[in-house]
Amino acid sequence: MTTLTPAPRNGRTSSLRAHRGAESPWRSPLTIIGLAVITAWVLVIVFAPLVQTHDPLGQSSDRLAAPGAGHWFGTDALGRDVFSRVVAGARISIPVAVALVLLSMLVGGILGAAAGYLGRVVDEVVMRIADVVFAFPTIILAMVIAAALGPSLFNAVIAMLLVSWPAYARVTRSLVLGAKNYDYVVAGRLLGFGPFTSLRRDILPNVVAPVLVLGTLDLGTAILTLSGLSFLGLGNVPPTPEWGSIVADGMQQFSSWWIATSAGLAIFSIVVAVNFVGDALRDSLDPQSQRMVRGRSL
Repeated sequence: MTTLTPAPRNGRTSSLRAHRGAESPWRSPLTIIGLAVITAWVLVIVFAPLVQTHDPLGQSSDRLAAPGAGHWFGTDALGRDVFSRVVAGARISIPVAVALVLLSMLVGGILGAAAGYLGRVVDEVVMRIADVVFAFPTIILAMVIAAALGPSLFNAVIAMLLVSWPAYARVTRSLVLGAKNYDYVVAGRLLGFGPFTSLRRDILPNVVAPVLVLGTLDLGTAILTLSGLSFLGLGNVPPTPEWGSIVADGMQQFSSWWIATSAGLAIFSIVVAVNFVGDALRDSLDPQSQRMVRGRSL
């Protein structure tokens, strides 16, 4: 009589674990690359004085020198080390863009939550103002506001804030409109919760994740737009190094390709990395996207 021996389950268990690991968006090669690039730039920002090989504002007689051992990214028309200026520019371009996105999320989230929860007059006023902002191209409206306020990094942030909050307000409003009719939210109102308490305790947990995903995906756009304003002379004021202004200096010395290329590659790397991580965050927080990934992998 033949005895049937059950097949070992180790292979199936390991395959299931591998399958689940493959489903995780955080294990994607692009996400890992994005996290590595962001981590590298964070370390550069924190340890910039140690990374810089020269004074970013220091001038020398070695002008428009090509990249070499003495100057890794070459020098500009004033003899300033381009590598040190790109490193110093990271301490301005990236933190300012992060602060801009956080402010836009805060302002747009508050106005959108108020419009969605209170409705009526508040909803009409906030949404009509948002519609007016959406009627103009973002970069054009930001240029007009920055030009009216005057060239400075602070004015560029104000201009970007005025044109970027409506996106967060509209997303937050739509989420609040759907969440305020949930049974537990209605029960909280029947128990006597005020608007602020209801928004903070019952509705906010359902709103934070999508708004956070939008902010992560919008960070790359903020870096590009702020650099664009500085490139046009409406943002950072020289001689303070900033990526957009470094690209503008390189365009004035077009034959010295290393000036604009160095800052341009820095902008490219952080924008692409942020988009990779933003896609992973969206997939991890969106159940529908997770189901689609499982359906394709099966």
